[in-house]
Amino acid sequence: MANATNPTQAAGETDPHKGLSSAEAARRLGRYGPNALEEKRISPLRRLLGYFWGPIPWMIEVAAVLSALVQHWPDFWIIVALLIFNAGVGFWQEYTAGNAVEALKKQLAQRARVLRDGQWQEIEARLLVPGDIIRLRLGDVIPADVRIVEGDYLSVDQSALTGESLPVTKRQGEEAFSGTVVKQGEVVAEVTATGKNTRFGKTAGLVEQATTVSHFQKAVLTIGDYLIYVSLALVVVLVLVELHRGTHWLELVQFALILTVASIPVAMPAVLSMTMAVGAMALSRLKAIVTRLESIEEMASMDVLCSDKTGTLTQNRLTLGEVEVFDAADEQAVLLAAALASRAEDQDPIDQAVLEGLKDKEALKAYRQVAFVPFDPVHKRTEATIEDTQGHRFQVTKGAPQVIMALAELSGPEKERAQQVVDAFAEQGYRALGVARRNQGDAAWTFLGILSLYDPPREDSAETIRRARAYGVDVKMVTGDNLAIARQIAVKLGLGTRILRADALPMKDGDPQAIRASGEEVEQADGFAEVFPEHKFTIVKLLQARAHITGMTGDGVNDAPALKQADVGVAVSGATDAARAAADLVLTAPGLSVIIRAIEEARRIFERMNAYAIYRISETIRIMFFVVMAMIFFDFYPITAIMIILLAFFNDVP
Repeated sequence: MANATNPTQAAGETDPHKGLSSAEAARRLGRYGPNALEEKRISPLRRLLGYFWGPIPWMIEVAAVLSALVQHWPDFWIIVALLIFNAGVGFWQEYTAGNAVEALKKQLAQRARVLRDGQWQEIEARLLVPGDIIRLRLGDVIPADVRIVEGDYLSVDQSALTGESLPVTKRQGEEAFSGTVVKQGEVVAEVTATGKNTRFGKTAGLVEQATTVSHFQKAVLTIGDYLIYVSLALVVVLVLVELHRGTHWLELVQFALILTVASIPVAMPAVLSMTMAVGAMALSRLKAIVTRLESIEEMASMDVLCSDKTGTLTQNRLTLGEVEVFDAADEQAVLLAAALASRAEDQDPIDQAVLEGLKDKEALKAYRQVAFVPFDPVHKRTEATIEDTQGHRFQVTKGAPQVIMALAELSGPEKERAQQVVDAFAEQGYRALGVARRNQGDAAWTFLGILSLYDPPREDSAETIRRARAYGVDVKMVTGDNLAIARQIAVKLGLGTRILRADALPMKDGDPQAIRASGEEVEQADGFAEVFPEHKFTIVKLLQARAHITGMTGDGVNDAPALKQADVGVAVSGATDAARAAADLVLTAPGLSVIIRAIEEARRIFERMNAYAIYRISETIRIMFFVVMAMIFFDFYPITAIMIILLAFFNDVP
């Protein structure tokens, strides 16, 4: 092990049942470095010197040089001192703001389930080393290049790496790459490469990061441009008048330059950035972590919020309702079969609701789960092979009623009855779950019954929606449930009954007229039912086309495009790594009230920024007009050059 010279060689030497020892992992971490891509960081010294470089600092520096040329040494030293002081303040504010955001981002560090010293544990993904044994599940972002060592298969979305739109199946012995996303399956894998040695790391090294100008940056630049144009116009008038009066040109240029510099809000970008950084810290105390400072502005302006139903509007705590018995002795027999088709350690909410609903929990001790196939979005059911105390084996399954009905080949009156039960549950806002059993050696499944599950609304949801509307934010519910369930929940929450089915939404390349008509429907809808992740992206685009500042919540891997497209992407509590990476706001507590509190705080932050900007503009214009008009009409300097600089400097202090 000590002789491994490359990551792949080191990886092949690990016992997949024990993993690496802590000591060996530490040694490899020192050898191969952390599992992270090195960011191109600007040194603090270079960042500080940047405050002396640029159009505005150049103007101040020229003013200092002119003061030296005319031997106004007090002016020279004061200008130099203020230049250094202003650069120091700007540097400190930017440094503090950057540290605040970095501290918040550390709370969002990707985690990995790793086998170390024979024990499964959760660690930061950056601490993974070649040879580590990790477990991968549905929704995980693969943290490093890996080779699958245990498990049936893994369906992986490699679009971020290869551009392939369809998932790729990886089987035992095959490699999966860092940055790709698990769509199906659960496996144990061995890390083969980390950090810059991964396929993703090598690709990222060839790509230069593009930067975009935010609305906030545009606003600051527009304010600066406006003030410069006003000041230059006034200075041109002043210079022409004073030259006509015979004022010495060098002294006049120095004064005009100082006046122009004083009109520019040098500290405004730093002050506004600092205000947002402080606001981001305040939002983190409200259980809302900001990953992009400029998103605070969009949050304050948001007028439509598309919210997931489960866990945000509801409690995300399924409870067992009625049980409809078909081919079983009684309700408890149906529940027992459903419980045997569950696995407690997965902490799946449906499994937990079924297990909690089983009255005779001692009955489970008479059975042993030999094999278990977890739920996946394609097959929409779980399946378990069970062995009783006599050694007899049988299979049980639970899942979407239509899937279980088809599996049991239900037909005729029984199928009609089952569909009526499902519809009746749906009208009450319940979720239906079919249960079936097959004895060893039998080909056919027996349909045992249908369970009803209900996710009750959060106690504060209805009141929070009323508060949101009072703030001018229209809340629209987004759910994968069918139309009947969605409408029932929407009524309970006070949202309304205008629920739009997602399949009514236009395709991206559809008729433009139909897309415009759909935009009106989406705008007027109270919610959306039977929504798949790709529909969320379409909903956001249609609302944005109608000039709405749109927020979208999400938690899954496929929600990432919609979260990225939204003006404010919100990753809800418990979201996958992919969703959190795409979001502007990450919630660490469940519920819609967290988002509404974040909007309130964002609006307070924006008010402070707006008030400061208005104050700074009005002060600049007041000083400029006062000084220029006094010199033109009364032919005297009302204040000295140094006084102008001092006044402008202290005006910049918030």
